[in-house]
Amino acid sequence: MVNKKVLAICFTQTGQLGEIIDNFTRPLTAAGISVENIRIKPVKDYPFPWTGERFYDVMPDAVLGVPVPLAPFLLKETAYDLIILGYQSWFLSPSIPANSLLQDPSFKTVLKGTPVVTITGARNMWLNAFVGIKKLLRDSGADHVGNIALVDRHWNPVSYFTIFHWMLGGKKTKLLNIFPLPGVSDADIAGTNKFGETLLTHLLNGEWNGLQDALEKQNAVAYNYHLMILEAKAGSKYIAWANKVNRSKNRAGSLVVFKYFLHIALFIGAPVILIVDAIFIKPFSSKKIKELKQYYLGLK
Repeated sequence: MVNKKVLAICFTQTGQLGEIIDNFTRPLTAAGISVENIRIKPVKDYPFPWTGERFYDVMPDAVLGVPVPLAPFLLKETAYDLIILGYQSWFLSPSIPANSLLQDPSFKTVLKGTPVVTITGARNMWLNAFVGIKKLLRDSGADHVGNIALVDRHWNPVSYFTIFHWMLGGKKTKLLNIFPLPGVSDADIAGTNKFGETLLTHLLNGEWNGLQDALEKQNAVAYNYHLMILEAKAGSKYIAWANKVNRSKNRAGSLVVFKYFLHIALFIGAPVILIVDAIFIKPFSSKKIKELKQYYLGLK
């Protein structure tokens, strides 16, 4: 057995992120490396399937980064050669369980000075959540050496309906037997195996420079310019809504209004923003676009 200590840790409701991590780490275990798998859970766990009311109710805490108590979990080691951190995006922010883990004092001690590879399986918008994860890792003194982002590759409005079919129905099936399956495709999940092989080489050498470049050449990061523009516009609006809901005397009513805001933003606001960008901004903003891409995709 190779004398390397690897921790793979995440929260997973549907099992999708756990499956992604299992496929990703398979080349490591095949090489004789012991991978410690931990699945965290909040003390008060989130329901699956969700109810519509409960789904929107987590928005303010997710957006504002409010942690919740996690159920106790025991790590076998006090230090690792690598940590693989799985996370989800909730309302363009790190999921509450991921955020809570990264604010946990004992886990921050383990993170300090340790190489970390982050991995997510998202509907499609993961960039703002990734920025939040990067900040939390920096605050912990972790060495962020790699990132993998898998997404549902279907058209944005289509995946919007299919993901709600899954989240509220509890089964990964085709909506009306017409729409595609929701979530990251089985082929993309299985394909994380090749990313694990790339990771293995760097892990055995103890050399992390070049890992992210190698992963990106393998299309390990799903990047979409149009979605980046929408996320750049939407981030501040989500924060404003989170604060508004928290201040409201009628929280439930405010969340209903927020739900309809999302529908309008997706089906009316987003196309308008993209048309304006294509005509008036993108052709004249190559430097700004490059900086924005580095802000979202860079590891530091």
